[in-house]
Amino acid sequence: MSEQIRVLLVDDQQLIRMGFRMVLDAEPDIHVVGEAENGEEGLRMVAGEHPDVVLMDVRMPVMDGIEATERIIERFPSVRVVVLTTFDLDEYAFAAVRAGASGFLLKDAHPQELTGAIRAAHAGEAVLSPRVTRRMLDLFGKNLPTEDPASPALEQLTEREREVFIAMARGLTNAEIAAELFVSESTVKTHVGRVLTKLDARDRVQAVILAHRMGLANEE
Repeated sequence: MSEQIRVLLVDDQQLIRMGFRMVLDAEPDIHVVGEAENGEEGLRMVAGEHPDVVLMDVRMPVMDGIEATERIIERFPSVRVVVLTTFDLDEYAFAAVRAGASGFLLKDAHPQELTGAIRAAHAGEAVLSPRVTRRMLDLFGKNLPTEDPASPALEQLTEREREVFIAMARGLTNAEIAAELFVSESTVKTHVGRVLTKLDARDRVQAVILAHRMGLANEE
């Protein structure tokens, strides 16, 4: 069996944590390494338990999920944070994404969505559906600084890498990009890695935001 994905649950509601743990503990490739009831405790547990992925509530006492996400990303850049929220238009959740989270998940998500989000985050993919991406940009798009589509960073991309970049901005997964471009998924993963490196983007979320800043998200 391949190495398990280590997950830390951070939520001030015990019943929420119990529900997530029941779902995750049933998965052979996922292991819950601990639970925390606020961001401060979560930060300490990240240092001690070394999780791969943190499921992070945003509205908590002592330290909220936004500050906790910022501190985790700063101190442990390899850790992926998936924000938990009750509303898909939660400005707190979007703020956490801007702070470095790999995306966000609704608390009433189906079990397969929860496990899929953890696996996607661990693999470096954004946990943002096209619908959520559009809503995020509807809320914050006017506040995003624009960047020149002909910027030196973008000019470094090959034609194929640019196609992959635009597909990422449209919210497509690696499998969907592979099907659209008639290439293998492993080839797409290689292109995604090169795009992130050339654009100096930490992950796909940053790449999506960058694409929207450049006005490329609607290109075909």
